[in-house]
Amino acid sequence: DCERCQCHREDKRTAILYTLLSQNLNHSRGGRSPAHQRCLCHQRRTVCLRTPHITCQAASNVLVKTISFVKNLPSFQLLPREDQLLLLNSCWVPLFLLGLAQEMVTFEVMETPAPSMLKKILLDGQSKRQEPERTQPTLAAVQRLQCCLNTFWSLDLSPKEYAYLKGAILFNPDVPGLRASTYIKGLQREAQRVLQEVLQPLHPEDQGRFAHILLISSTLKSIPPALITDLFFRPVIGNADIIELIAEMLYEITGRQMAP
Repeated sequence: DCERCQCHREDKRTAILYTLLSQNLNHSRGGRSPAHQRCLCHQRRTVCLRTPHITCQAASNVLVKTISFVKNLPSFQLLPREDQLLLLNSCWVPLFLLGLAQEMVTFEVMETPAPSMLKKILLDGQSKRQEPERTQPTLAAVQRLQCCLNTFWSLDLSPKEYAYLKGAILFNPDVPGLRASTYIKGLQREAQRVLQEVLQPLHPEDQGRFAHILLISSTLKSIPPALITDLFFRPVIGNADIIELIAEMLYEITGRQMAP
């Protein structure tokens, strides 16, 4: 809410800085009128983990378990390697988030300085030739992530529900470039069918639980991989490519964990 943000408090220096930043942002967007601007204070507020040594280790453990789950699926092993990589590249974030939810991994964040916009103002045209800066997690994005996790915790899924839901997410026939898309579509239908069968004896009174779970799981795709990588893994892997590390874990590593 702009009425409560720090841009409108009585601190004149903050107001002046916000005006400079807003003018620069407006200029970079082609001179849009103030009526079409939004207060971006909440979005600009970058954050990092409060206890990275604990949370990153927990996240690494979840990722290792996630890749191990996928690797040990016989139906996944039968797929061409190209399809395996395409599926994992497409769905590793939703699978990882399901792992966070299943393992009940909680975390806190704290604000970090975000001088990048001010640098762009001071350097002006000089920064145009530089490589774009790496995206930092924002408070708004992390809150959306935590909201997704809270929603799954409210569902109180059983281990079997988590397992078959992961299968339904993993075997996505709509991923572009798949060679065995028809076979993968059958695997997805089978996972969904077994998930529905598991739900009936566990929740006989909740006839809409199956559709509700699928609907909630679709929201996981809205969480960008860059957010997950920068928040949970960048302190561990540095500038390494997370997709390359996942592929290495899938094909070469057995039981090794990433250590902060």
